[in-house]
Amino acid sequence: MNHTEQIEVIDKGLHILAPAKINLSLLVGPRREDGYHEIETLMAKVNWYDDIYVEDGTKEGIELICQGQYWAPTGPDNLIYKVYNELSDITGKTADIRITLSKNIPAGSGLGSASSDAAAALVGVNKYLKLGLQKTKLSKIAGCIGSDVPFFLDGPLALCTGRGEKIRKIQKNFEFLALLIVPDVSVSTKRVYDNYKCEKNLFNALSSRINHHINKNRIDLAAEMCANMLQESCCQLYRDLGNIKKRIESLLQEPLALSGSGSAFFWLNRNGDMQKLEQAKCMLEEHISCKCKIVRNNLW
Repeated sequence: MNHTEQIEVIDKGLHILAPAKINLSLLVGPRREDGYHEIETLMAKVNWYDDIYVEDGTKEGIELICQGQYWAPTGPDNLIYKVYNELSDITGKTADIRITLSKNIPAGSGLGSASSDAAAALVGVNKYLKLGLQKTKLSKIAGCIGSDVPFFLDGPLALCTGRGEKIRKIQKNFEFLALLIVPDVSVSTKRVYDNYKCEKNLFNALSSRINHHINKNRIDLAAEMCANMLQESCCQLYRDLGNIKKRIESLLQEPLALSGSGSAFFWLNRNGDMQKLEQAKCMLEEHISCKCKIVRNNLW
């Protein structure tokens, strides 16, 4: 099992892990007056991480360096900038810091990497600068930065509602292995939501079933439903994804679930059969040009 700690002191700085997440279920209701959709999503962190390192800077304010396998913006479009500015505004304290972000998880994959980076930076900068902000205050700041950000301050398993910022932590330890399939497609969350057509009756029916399973501590049954109401919208806009899903399900003879608004899919294995997952990973990498990664549930 993964016992990695999130924060570690290295040299004179802090190293913080920013885990990916998968949506074990995702229900999307009508658009609200504020422009957001009402959602209910069961989210779980997994042990695949971006790396963040916070240290003293040599330039005024924040210096953000992005490196690694995947691209991320180095300017104000990066949520880490927003974290720094929010903390400075709230505390009235500014400091010259350098933050190095190593991107191991692709953006636009439905794995929450940008939101997780923001949450990790929030925790890391608060600790590094000794700001002393408590978790309740950090959660409020996180909600202002992005809908998924508060989840990454909590978890590792939670039911998130509202626009995603209302967190109901689930205490039951849900252990799993999963095969992530990450096509080389970056999905626009905004486009997928704009293209989405809500079926209120379906939302209510799925919500009733999923909440029943959660209340009975049967997270496995909720996950096995593979309920993601954004899947149709995503595959309409990105038709290659729908074709990839069909091919993989044909090869595996197992159902895939879409994480978030896409593009990543996952196959959940509750039996802990690592050999079966490794065989499936090798087969998919041979027949389909997608990155595959075996992950397990995170502990924090």
